[in-house]
Amino acid sequence: MITILRDNKGIALILAILIISLIVALTLQFNTSMRSNLHAAVNLADGIKLGCIARSGFNGALAVLREDATAGDVDTLHETWAYSRTFSEASSSLFEEGRFLLDIKDLSGRIQVNRLINEDGSYNDTQKDLLMRFLSSSEFGLDTEEVENMVDAIIDWIDSDNEVTRFGAEDSYYQTLERPYPCKNGPLEFIEELLLVRGITKELFYGVGENPGISNYLSTYGDGKININTSDPLILRALSDQIDQDLVEEMVAYRMDEDNDLSDVKWYEKVSGMGDVTITDGMLTTSSTYFEITSEGFKGAMSKSIKGIVKREDETLQILSWKVE
Repeated sequence: MITILRDNKGIALILAILIISLIVALTLQFNTSMRSNLHAAVNLADGIKLGCIARSGFNGALAVLREDATAGDVDTLHETWAYSRTFSEASSSLFEEGRFLLDIKDLSGRIQVNRLINEDGSYNDTQKDLLMRFLSSSEFGLDTEEVENMVDAIIDWIDSDNEVTRFGAEDSYYQTLERPYPCKNGPLEFIEELLLVRGITKELFYGVGENPGISNYLSTYGDGKININTSDPLILRALSDQIDQDLVEEMVAYRMDEDNDLSDVKWYEKVSGMGDVTITDGMLTTSSTYFEITSEGFKGAMSKSIKGIVKREDETLQILSWKVE
């Protein structure tokens, strides 16, 4: 027996409510999707603008370094590139909205780790002694045994053989780790690779609190010569066992005096107390070849940075590495 419902008002009401609910849900979903797409489009546009601003700063740094090369082959901390942050203060006038912040660092004033090994594969004792004196600085809190082990491990990481150097480490150590990996046995491409070397911790590499990290004083680029005109006081102190903190301060004061001639690599002999100090011949230079450029673009609360390594020969600039963050 079939029962015919004569009153369909209740069903119609339910159907109407369901349809309205579905329309509301679809409308809200569409609205959310449109807002997401709008935000994505705005973020994409802002990202492109930030990239252009950061790139403008980077290109400006290249122009500064090229212009500096035309002024001569002596590089000091008195030159425009050394005041790049001050130079970038006026960058806001270049854009309708946004600005960039530049930082140019002279890598030729740092210890060049790959030079621990000579081109013929032999060990470079001059570079090894320099690195050991640097790592022995009280700022890093390492004892003599830790320094020797660390330098040997770095040498083993860079040299081409798989033979352990004194207290170093090769595959026989790295393959026994919880997460094993091979010893590179080749030059470092990026200074961050040192974090893979036995004994080098993140705290030592990046620094903790007021204690500096070794990464700020090392480079993978260079011919082994350090620019005495631009190197950090910690590097100056490591140039010889005879140099203490008082002599370092005298050297810094001498080179900051614009009346002093810094073109001669042995200007340090004119510094009070430095007359009898011996620095290995061929270790120093007064010109720079490798620079690290960091250009950070800002727009409101957003930012994007570009970091690159540049090699400068005469007035020619070559970008060796490039990273967008």
